[in-house]
Amino acid sequence: MPSDAERTQFIIDVLTDAFSDLAAHDPAAFRRRYRAMAADPFAFYRGTACLFYADIRDRKDRWADERSSRVWIQGDLHVENFGTYMNSDGVLVFDVNDYDEAYLGHFTWDLLRLAASLAVMGWTKAMPDEDITELTRIYLRAYLDQVHTFVDSDRDHQWSLRLDTARGAVLEALLVAQLATRIDLLEKVTVVEDYIRRFRYSPSARELPAEERAVVEDAYSAYLDTIPRSKRLGSLTYHLKDVVGKSGFGVGSAGLPAYTLLVEGRSQALENDVVLTMKQGAVAAPSRIVTHEDALDYFEHEGHRTAVSQRALQARADPWLGWTRMNGGPHDGVGFVVQEYSPYEADLDWSALTEAEQMGEVLEQLGRATAKVHCVSDVDDENTPLVDFQTEEAIVAVIDGAEDELIAELAEFGLDYGARARADHALFVDAFREGRIPGVGPSDSHPQ
Repeated sequence: MPSDAERTQFIIDVLTDAFSDLAAHDPAAFRRRYRAMAADPFAFYRGTACLFYADIRDRKDRWADERSSRVWIQGDLHVENFGTYMNSDGVLVFDVNDYDEAYLGHFTWDLLRLAASLAVMGWTKAMPDEDITELTRIYLRAYLDQVHTFVDSDRDHQWSLRLDTARGAVLEALLVAQLATRIDLLEKVTVVEDYIRRFRYSPSARELPAEERAVVEDAYSAYLDTIPRSKRLGSLTYHLKDVVGKSGFGVGSAGLPAYTLLVEGRSQALENDVVLTMKQGAVAAPSRIVTHEDALDYFEHEGHRTAVSQRALQARADPWLGWTRMNGGPHDGVGFVVQEYSPYEADLDWSALTEAEQMGEVLEQLGRATAKVHCVSDVDDENTPLVDFQTEEAIVAVIDGAEDELIAELAEFGLDYGARARADHALFVDAFREGRIPGVGPSDSHPQ
């Protein structure tokens, strides 16, 4: 075991390697990010996928063979990275979300990261290790059961958690999302003046200089070519009405340049306008420890990688999902991912889940949702050719009757790494307070 001083330096080195460029672009945003991470061990764990992968880089994985080590994974799977969305068929679905870290990797990496996140969250709820272990087992058993179901039925594209299949807190999240409307979102972020809708200007939405706006408009035009023909909407759709620079998309997006775009919807009625986000793609955390030659050759840039990964993992994905690259301006050559800023996104209220029984009902569903995203993203998906086999068959083959051993190993890892994350949180807080993280001082008066 490393000493506290050695571990602290390791944490600083990993964060600096992962985020120094973004921190240099916007130190204030990263100061806010690090302050949010300092709030509690779970917030720290959420913000340090890069540290997790640095720690498991040399970990032996008996469940990884030529196929099961190169499946699509979400990449940063923790208990709060699940929520609702409206799929391309107009159906509200509860599923894995946030695909910024998605990549090709070991199927176990998502399960390990989820198990550790559950251990950290369980600790913040003062749950005993025995309860945390049993909740982890519930999640993993459901995952494996759903994988076996897909082997037997091959209906991974049809299965989902919906209003008619979800239960408990998952169903409540879907019901909350069902109440949302696009017009409410539009009234929140836009105004109508002289019969023309435009964005509201605010501290988080800035008007663009003419030169930067022209570059973004050209990038938007290029993005339209990345929408599959099967998802193209009517001829009126896609007219660009307004664009602003955007900040405040979330802690995980600190330092990433972003824009918000207002476009024509399915008709010229102002209530049908659609809001899109155009955000710079970041380097996926799993890609820092594994290099798949096929992926390196396939992805044009990180925006392309993010969009392709989401299409692979999310059956019937957002019809607005695509990518582009800036040509000129302050972000020349940088790749961006484009998708709808949807009003139909709702998260689980984990603060209301305080008993093991409540959490068990949720985690059983999360396990099945995780199996769905892994298994839907394989040879059956014509849009993403990087996985040329049935993922569910690859997973079942590598487990080969050793399900109990897999569950025990991953549950033990979750507790151990959860304890490591709690200790790391304290070390990080001290290092940040002392101004030891290059490029991001603890305050404006302590620049690095």
